Amino acid sequence: MPARLPSWAWVTGLTVGAIAAVTVLGVQADRGSHPTAASAKPSSTASAQPTPTASVPARVPDGSGTGRRVVYAIGEKRVWLVDASEGTRRTFTVWPGSVSPDPGTYTVSSRNAATTGSDGVQIEHIMYFAAKDGVSVAFSNAVDGASPPPAASGTKTGGVRMRKADGTALWSFGTVGTTVTVVK
Repeated sequence: MPARLPSWAWVTGLTVGAIAAVTVLGVQADRGSHPTAASAKPSSTASAQPTPTASVPARVPDGSGTGRRVVYAIGEKRVWLVDASEGTRRTFTVWPGSVSPDPGTYTVSSRNAATTGSDGVQIEHIMYFAAKDGVSVAFSNAVDGASPPPAASGTKTGGVRMRKADGTALWSFGTVGTTVTVVK
């Protein structure tokens, strides 16, 4: 007759099994495809620069300042991370909210690791740098990696959303006090 296990052993075994199952599912979900809203992709126009590649990065806009900074071009829907030697460390397209800051120089005033955006989307890597018409303007990315849906008509949103990998890179680059230059 097999030995009977104490009840705590059963609970421990079930807990370990559940943790293992959740871990496996989490890894599978992270490797899977991430949803995007087809209608919310940044538009490509004749004046937009091509998506950067390793051999031809998009050029930082003239008049965007000097030194280590984040450059946000409203018209191009693009951000550059520029290091102290004027080298572009990364550039990527973004999805701006309905409220854009005026062109000028700002600084990252605060950061928030995660919250819910004004559109109800779970977001992370929030970096506040401006305000306009009573709306805070901040860079962020959706936790689930999805691109944002278009804002409802009349809704004022100041989130400048980006892909998850770009949000992670910006979060690492832009500490409180980092210069943000906004150009047209």
